[in-house]
Amino acid sequence: MSAIAPSLTDATTMLRRNIRHAVRYPIITYLIALPVVFLLLFVYVFGGTMGAGLPAGDTASYLLYVVPGVLLLTVAGGATGPAISVAQDLSEGIITRFRTMNISRSAVLMGHVLGNTIQLMIATVAVLLVALLMGFRAPASVWGWLGAAGLLTLISYALCWLGVAFGVYARGVESASNLPMPIMILPLLSSGFVPTESMPSWMQWFAEHQPFTPFIETLRSLLFGTPVGSDAWISLAWIVVIGVGGWLWARRLYERKTLRTP
Repeated sequence: MSAIAPSLTDATTMLRRNIRHAVRYPIITYLIALPVVFLLLFVYVFGGTMGAGLPAGDTASYLLYVVPGVLLLTVAGGATGPAISVAQDLSEGIITRFRTMNISRSAVLMGHVLGNTIQLMIATVAVLLVALLMGFRAPASVWGWLGAAGLLTLISYALCWLGVAFGVYARGVESASNLPMPIMILPLLSSGFVPTESMPSWMQWFAEHQPFTPFIETLRSLLFGTPVGSDAWISLAWIVVIGVGGWLWARRLYERKTLRTP
């Protein structure tokens, strides 16, 4: 416990630093703007056509269908924030200064992860408010909403660790902003915007075996009170794989890179 307490204190300090940077350079506007544009585009431009394939066959039913996918699209875009902020710290030499101070090395990465997770949650709430203004209504119970919030938080936390790993791995800020791009594409290639049954066979296989389809289906079940089934366990497994894998990769790269820093 005596070793954990200073690490938590250092992580809190780094979290405050990350939040101050977020206020000065608000990447959260990008996290909100892109999903909102997708939501408006898919509902008001493509909603009539895409909604025709759903049981109700109208734009309103497509709005109910697409909102969980847009919320996961918001979360997927969050991997870019920690990647850029970590790469910027490494390129500016502030990590070298941190090494001369009596602080936990893991606290530096943890501050980035927690700060960006908070920003993602704020962005997700903002996108959900836009969806509510458009007419989205979910018959979820209080426990359903809490489960949906917990699921989105866990996914955000795991993806932020992966984003941190990308930032440490990148050779600069520019490459760090590009590495997480494939993650942002995955929600578009899932069941978030069209049912997987409507896809070609090879695309359907990919959509059903990538992490965002079980994420979206679990979120839909929680919001609309339908049985979750195996999607919940598959989602938790993916969260553990992404989160633990990102944490291990980030820690290993961070230790090696800081040791090489003059």
